[in-house]
Amino acid sequence: MPSNAELRDIALTVARRAADLAYLRRSEGVEIAASKSSLTDIVTRADREVEHLVREAIAASRPRDGFLGEESGGGEGTSGLTWVVDPIDGTVNYFYGIPAYAVSIAVVEGDPDPATWRTIAGAVVNPASGEAFTASAGGGARLNGRELHVNRDVPLELGLVGTGFGYDARKRERQAAFVAQLIGQVRDVRRIGAASLDLCSVAAGRLDAYFERGLNPWDHAAGALVAREAGALVGGLGGGPEGEDLLVAAPPGLYEQLHPLADAFYSEWR
Repeated sequence: MPSNAELRDIALTVARRAADLAYLRRSEGVEIAASKSSLTDIVTRADREVEHLVREAIAASRPRDGFLGEESGGGEGTSGLTWVVDPIDGTVNYFYGIPAYAVSIAVVEGDPDPATWRTIAGAVVNPASGEAFTASAGGGARLNGRELHVNRDVPLELGLVGTGFGYDARKRERQAAFVAQLIGQVRDVRRIGAASLDLCSVAAGRLDAYFERGLNPWDHAAGALVAREAGALVGGLGGGPEGEDLLVAAPPGLYEQLHPLADAFYSEWR
């Protein structure tokens, strides 16, 4: 069994290759291949091509491991490890040429379910900026090799808080209702458009906290580990693990203020 650091290095190597391909395809012009949950939930041909590259590279390096990708689905392994991949997180940003999108690759122990898995390594690479966020369980979080730490001792009223919105219009309206409730209690709110980068921004101190409802496993698997290893608490609805119902990430003191507000609001949304 490889060490967590070795798995992190594999994730980073593959993510950098995938980022180079994503960046090249963006420079050539983006072609929409399909839409998914709604007309605004798009898939580009680059999404599929990048995920194919990642899947082939991981299969060559770790043939006994499982795989769970946003575009190509899952494949069971025999090693007890699964690679959870978002080939281009922030596809709408990618489509519009907004330089906030990322390749996200995580390695988890157990079934590919955020409620039960344990993330042990991950990498998030922004092709537009060249920034590479990495983490391994117990090994800390880094940005291009520099150790990361969350902002400490930030009260709620001074917190810069990130969030995101779903593709369904009615769900966005509900999510906006909580933002409207929260915005008078914090410094300000940011909506950047890529969950993996939002979580890494908490780790890097660019955001004080981040919350969102409606995330898929590949959206947060790597980024949540980066945030945790930088000192953030990351959790979900009702004190459970992060998942589709809710994800909140923040330093401990701020988490204790923000999470109850999000939990109370989203507990009524079933």
